[in-house]
Amino acid sequence: MTNAIHTIITATGSYIPEVKVSNADFLNHQFFERDGTAITKDNATIIEKFREITGIEERRYARTDQKASDLGYKAAINAFASSGIDPETLDYIIVAHNFGDISHQSNRSDMVPTLASRIKYMLGIQNPDCIAYDLPFGCPGWLQGVIQAEYYIRSGDAKRCMVIGTETLSRIIDPHDRDSMLYGDGAGAVILEASPNTEKGILAHKTQTYASEHAMLLNMGPTYVQNECEHDLFIKMNGRKLYEFALTNVPMVIKAALDKAGVHLSEIKKVLIHQANDKMDTAILQRVFKLYDMESTGHDIMPMTISWLGNSSVATIPTLLDLIQKRKMPEHQLNEGDKVIIASVGAGMNINALIYQF
Repeated sequence: MTNAIHTIITATGSYIPEVKVSNADFLNHQFFERDGTAITKDNATIIEKFREITGIEERRYARTDQKASDLGYKAAINAFASSGIDPETLDYIIVAHNFGDISHQSNRSDMVPTLASRIKYMLGIQNPDCIAYDLPFGCPGWLQGVIQAEYYIRSGDAKRCMVIGTETLSRIIDPHDRDSMLYGDGAGAVILEASPNTEKGILAHKTQTYASEHAMLLNMGPTYVQNECEHDLFIKMNGRKLYEFALTNVPMVIKAALDKAGVHLSEIKKVLIHQANDKMDTAILQRVFKLYDMESTGHDIMPMTISWLGNSSVATIPTLLDLIQKRKMPEHQLNEGDKVIIASVGAGMNINALIYQF
């Protein structure tokens, strides 16, 4: 590897769908338990308890004429528009997602051709040396794409890469499952470049996969209502065990990345974590601070968008980063020299963390 070269973020972009879906929109849903029995508790109580735990009050859904590749294309366009970078100069387009393109009122995943190829086509890029491929890696997929891009750049194989996270989770949720309220749609993108500036960029990263015991904590399964949508599969989650897994393992992966970078937690200005669940993310942050015998500063150091965007999987972190960079979250700023933690956990079970200096 060419160690003199660092990988820096030179542009960000995002696309937040226009369709707002509030918690009140779930008041008329009929929720069921995993065994198919109807939940007798009233929906207002269910929804309020959900809000207290997750922090989610609304989420965004793609329009009926949009698919995940459309959202990813819009995020890419936003990154190009705000930076003036020529799309033809890209060496790689890496698109993280988990379900491909799913049409409105369909449950069928379409991934041929890849979403990356579709987005490259929509961007009108002619350069055949711009390699486009997809990366399914659970919710940590976008961050893993950034890590892969960093390897390409550090090795000299690439000078400029775009990494996109895009998802339409609203198309694969079981409306009879309370967990369906977690999910939203969206897309975010970054452009990474080679830089001789060794004072900024990616400092270190760490990734782990816990498959032997935990692979099925997030998986696909049938609806909770018998004899309905018999041939369709929906995203399913063992919430309690996932929560316990994340609190046990994510803080250690973050610390491993900090140690690898030679950075102490006291030097970190912001923690950009996958927007999965407000209570869970807060608990993870507290555990990280506990490892250093420090007191957590909560949302002052950890910006959150989950209250109004929900959990959009691979799109949560790049969208959050773009909103901060575009000054759309005025209470949070990233200034030159600031060191940040970027971390995610999700299906697989996969965890990754990256240390970046602006």
